[in-house]
Amino acid sequence: MAEDEVKQDPTETEVENEQENVAQEELLLPRDTLLSAGIHIGTRMKTLDMEPFIYRVRPDGLFVLDVKKTDDRIRIAAKFLARFEHAKVAVAASRLYSHEPATKFCELTGATPIIGRFIPGLLSNPLYPNRIDPEVIVVSDPKADAQAVKEAGKVGIPIVALCSTDNEFAGVDLVIPTNNKGRRALAVIYWLLARQVLRERGELAADKDPTATIEDFEAKISREEEEET
Repeated sequence: MAEDEVKQDPTETEVENEQENVAQEELLLPRDTLLSAGIHIGTRMKTLDMEPFIYRVRPDGLFVLDVKKTDDRIRIAAKFLARFEHAKVAVAASRLYSHEPATKFCELTGATPIIGRFIPGLLSNPLYPNRIDPEVIVVSDPKADAQAVKEAGKVGIPIVALCSTDNEFAGVDLVIPTNNKGRRALAVIYWLLARQVLRERGELAADKDPTATIEDFEAKISREEEEET
C-alpha cells in the first residue's frame, strides 16, 4: 500500500483535540464523526491553492483541513450537481480506495461511474465506441484522475474535485477540500455528497438518510490488494 494512503486514516489519539474551536453551527454530520473518519487529515505537502482550506499544521508535519469549509463545499457541490440530469453526472475514481465510494454514489444518484483506469479518449474522442458525454464530472483526486481532468477541460465540462492539501486547482471548477486518500474519509465524503444530492433533488427528505450506510460506501479491500497498491 502506498505510504500516503497509510497515513490518511487517523488513530483515536489523532482525533482528540483536533479543531476543538471549530464553529459550533450545525454540520451535515456530527463533528466527532467527521474527525474520526479523518476527513480533515491532509498530507505533509501544502499548495498555495489549498491554503485557504487549511486549519493548521500538526507537530508531525501533517496539514489539517477545516471541516467547516469541507461541510460548506459539500452543500454547494450538491446543489450544483442536483441541477443535472442523473446520468449526465460522471464520477472518476482511479485510486483503489475510491472505487467503492464512487460506485455507491453512482448507484444512489444515477450518475455514470468511471472506475479504475481512465481510458484516453473516453470523453474527447468522438470515434471511440465507448465514449460518454457527461455534462459535469466529479474526480476523486485531480492528480490520480489527471486524464479525466484533462479531457473534461478539453470538451468544456465543469469539474468538481475532492482535493487534499497537496492538490492544485488547475482545470478544476469546484473544490471539495478533504482527505482524498483515506478509506473511511472517502466513504464519508461520497456518502454525504450522495445524501445531499438526493435531498436537493427532493428525492430524500431533509431529515432522512439513504438506505445505504457509510459502511456500505467504504472500500472492502483484502490485505493482498492493499499490498498491490
